[in-house]
Parts: sequence; structure tokens; C-alpha cells
Amino acid sequence: MKIITRIWHGITRKEDADTYLNYLFDTGIKDYKAIKGNLSTKVLRRIDHDICHFMTITEWENVESIKEFAGEHFEKARYYKEDKQFLLEFEEHVTHFETYIVD
Repeated sequence: MKIITRIWHGITRKEDADTYLNYLFDTGIKDYKAIKGNLSTKVLRRIDHDICHFMTITEWENVESIKEFAGEHFEKARYYKEDKQFLLEFEEHVTHFETYIVD
């Protein structure tokens, strides 16, 4: 079976890591999970000296379900207004992978 994996990366200051994690759950994660074609959602977090890396890894039934979340230009990262308070940079694109489930 083939699905699509979508990976987004963001960076905050270390001192904002916990606040941003909660904010991420209230915005992007909540919105991911509201889409019927979302199969799974994971958040990875790594503190590296004075910054914190976040990655969201979501699995989707197909590109059409990703478009329900991200819009027609689904390769672009989707940001929220309040992200400006936390993120140190705004990567323009996310990464998609064809993912093959092996049983």
C-alpha cells in the first residue's frame, strides 16, 4: 500500500520550546487531525543548545487529502499568524515522500 508522508521543519528559541509545542498542538496538529485523509501525526522535538527544532511528520491517504489541509499549493508550508511570535525562520516548502507500507 502506498501513502504520502509530509514533513515540516521549524525552529524556535529554546526558551519558547514548551510554549510552541502547546501552540502547535492547538493549531497545526488539531487541523491535521481534522482532515479525513490524515492517517497519522507525529511531532518530533530536539533542543540543540539555544534553539529547538520541531518536525511534524504526517501520513496521508493521498495528495488530495493533503490539499484539504494545505490548499492547492500543497508543497508550500502552511503557517499561522501567531507563528511569527515563535519561529526563527519560515521554510517555504515542506517535503513529501511516497511511503510504502510493508506488512
